[in-house]
Amino acid sequence: MRGVATPPARPSETTAPGLADAIRAALAVSGDPVRAEGQQRYMKSDMPYRGLTSPELKALLRPLLAAYRPVGRAEWEATVRDLWEQATHREEWYAALAVARHRRARAWLDPGSLALWRHLVVTGAWWDVVDDTATHLVRDTLAGHPAEVTPVIDAWSVDEDVWLRRTSVICQVGRREATDRDLLLRAVEANLDDPSFWLRKGIGWGLRDYARTDPDWVWAQVDRLGDRLSPLSRREAAKHRPPS
Repeated sequence: MRGVATPPARPSETTAPGLADAIRAALAVSGDPVRAEGQQRYMKSDMPYRGLTSPELKALLRPLLAAYRPVGRAEWEATVRDLWEQATHREEWYAALAVARHRRARAWLDPGSLALWRHLVVTGAWWDVVDDTATHLVRDTLAGHPAEVTPVIDAWSVDEDVWLRRTSVICQVGRREATDRDLLLRAVEANLDDPSFWLRKGIGWGLRDYARTDPDWVWAQVDRLGDRLSPLSRREAAKHRPPS
């Protein structure tokens, strides 16, 4: 069984063109093939894994990302897309998301990045990468630019792509008091009739999370929506509701 290898030697600062190659090189000599098979089965992924645990992957990426100095927005986005589009193993997708969330890229979490977030959601098309994108990248972009981003989330809530619709429902998870509850409710109501497990679960999650901040409002919506909420959505939304 192989552990996480030490990343190859690199300069004290890494620019975007070198970062993708450095990450791929480090991943190529890391992981556990036996664990990788189990991860692929569990995630039902067509793309194989290297076999790193989440803590191992974070440890591998940490020094590489610490040295990362993106020259500008275009270079940063090119690195995200390089890791994403050229991925041969799923950990490269996770690395792309880590680059997207890099602290030195915070200024670029703005409406100009919505096309990139949409691309990650639509092409990722599975809960692990979609939920990470929704509850970090989309959420923070919405928080910083609500006037510009809110109409986009509304449009996503009725898009033909189920993963964009899930994103519209869960993209405020963790916002607490800053949650735009009208936006949340519009996304929920736009998807009440969809039979998708991922949407029904997402509706329950979005409501349950906001119930930590305003339980009375959430319980009132659950009661108002009644049988329009699927049993799964209702069960998830009311998981922490005290008995009446």
